[in-house]
Amino acid sequence: MKRRFSHFLAGLAAATALVAAPALADHHGPTSSDLMNDAASAGDVLSYGMGPWQQRFSGLDALNSDNVSKLVPVFAASLGGEKQRGQEAQPLVYDGTIYVTGSYSRLFAFDARTGEKKWEYTARLPDGIMPCCDVVNRGAAIHGEKIIFATLDARLIALNRETGKVIWNKKTADYQEGYSATAAPLIVKDMVITGNSGGEFGVVGAVQARNVDTGELVWERPVIEGHMGTLNGQPNGMTGKLNATWQGDLWKTGGGATWLGGTYDPGTNLLYFGTGNPAPWNSHLRPGDNLYTSSTLAIDADTGVIKWHYQTTPHDGWDFDGVNEFIPFDATMNGKPMKLGAKADRNGYFYVLDRTNGKLLGAHKFVMQTTWADGINLKTGRPNYIGDGRPGAPSGAEKGKVVFSSPSFLGGKNWMPMAYSQDTGLFYIPSNDWGMDIWNEPIAYKKGAAYLGAGFTIKPIAEDHIGALRAMDPKTGKIVWEYKNAAPLWGGVLTTKGNLVFTGTPEGYLKAFDAKTGTELWKFQTGSGVVGSPVTWEQDGEQYVAVMSGWGGAVPLWGGEVAKTFKDISQGGMLWVFKLPK
Repeated sequence: MKRRFSHFLAGLAAATALVAAPALADHHGPTSSDLMNDAASAGDVLSYGMGPWQQRFSGLDALNSDNVSKLVPVFAASLGGEKQRGQEAQPLVYDGTIYVTGSYSRLFAFDARTGEKKWEYTARLPDGIMPCCDVVNRGAAIHGEKIIFATLDARLIALNRETGKVIWNKKTADYQEGYSATAAPLIVKDMVITGNSGGEFGVVGAVQARNVDTGELVWERPVIEGHMGTLNGQPNGMTGKLNATWQGDLWKTGGGATWLGGTYDPGTNLLYFGTGNPAPWNSHLRPGDNLYTSSTLAIDADTGVIKWHYQTTPHDGWDFDGVNEFIPFDATMNGKPMKLGAKADRNGYFYVLDRTNGKLLGAHKFVMQTTWADGINLKTGRPNYIGDGRPGAPSGAEKGKVVFSSPSFLGGKNWMPMAYSQDTGLFYIPSNDWGMDIWNEPIAYKKGAAYLGAGFTIKPIAEDHIGALRAMDPKTGKIVWEYKNAAPLWGGVLTTKGNLVFTGTPEGYLKAFDAKTGTELWKFQTGSGVVGSPVTWEQDGEQYVAVMSGWGGAVPLWGGEVAKTFKDISQGGMLWVFKLPK
């Protein structure tokens, strides 16, 4: 009897340990190492881009190209209220809860099984915010008991993920100077890494690292030459060299906003951040390459020191922000296994670099036309500019020569993240084919005022489409397949081991395609334009897919003739969740 009782106790202890371990883990929340492992963990979505490389690739294949046609909604959860526009967020999923940010700097927690709202946090925004491109927010970050997001008045806020109560709230820049923030934060080594927005206001782009527990600044790296970085409150070297590529005091209002956030490669300990347009748009007012605008920077995660840079559009005159995500991937190039990274730039070219040193290995056009350059010189890494493609200098009060330019300033690809499949070896690029009439105007800097010095009208260039989802082979630069869409594509992409690619359309559909052939396999009408980024995870033994629906962003605000074509799209604010029926 005694022996049996001790067996019973041992069994009870083992069972209790089994039960207690996950509960304990859930209570403490994800660690920095859990976040680094996000791409391999199927039961949650812990980070923007589904892992530090942000490949947006899932190893799940229960849902696949054979059965996706049966996919049905499980629930739809409304963000409610009147704030129904520009839902560009990517959901996070952890411990039975879906976390999603909404327009106007809001954060929601929904029950992942029922869609019931657990809590909602709405940031108090001042009247004077100046977001260039709608009231969007692209997502949150999770760490321990905290969920962290950026706000339109350039603040970073950490909330308790179970209650929605504020843990800390830090100002990252002055919104009255034109700064704002829309990107999902990145968490690396217990630091929250963020960029800033506001390139249209003559701000200075910068990357900040803050202590995840306190929100205190660890380091800051301005991205415009001449500005000083800091580390633990001390000066930590100048960015570039004063007046090397900027004349006079122009570097003080040089732009280069880091508004899309970054990716991280644990192997090299480098953060990869893209930088936005130089200010003002009128390139004749700022001779030189204007480093480090319209570039990709590799930044040491521990110190904020720039290790290498690659400038996609030197002396940018078209608002070709270089912010687009730089996605690390490993592949064999010319018979040699290499550590690579790829970027589909606003300027219409797809770049492949050695991610350890920034050396250019390939550059291929991924859009219909590039009128500003006719290729990229692989030896120098610089574009082959077409002289007549740059808008002319203004004369006195008169505007300069108008030129037609393609892609338009909204880009061959804008903010919407592409995906890379480890199965097919292809990148899936949400791209747009459009052009613009653009001209330069006289302009002077005034704090907090728009600093463009240019005017523009966006125009379609094809009869049958603007948007095109393109599958590109990074080794050859060949477009393997493309799906054309009437309206511009403005949402992120997800790809899975189930041979699937998901993306949304402004017409309201979430669509699934065969990853190898591009055949459309499934679509669902969500009731508003889909400009969010889909995710997938496993829950209770089944595979789920979620996406935000809610039309908005830069296209309806800046899209000119193009925007008029799609003015009847309903606004919205809804989280949709799908799975296969049992």
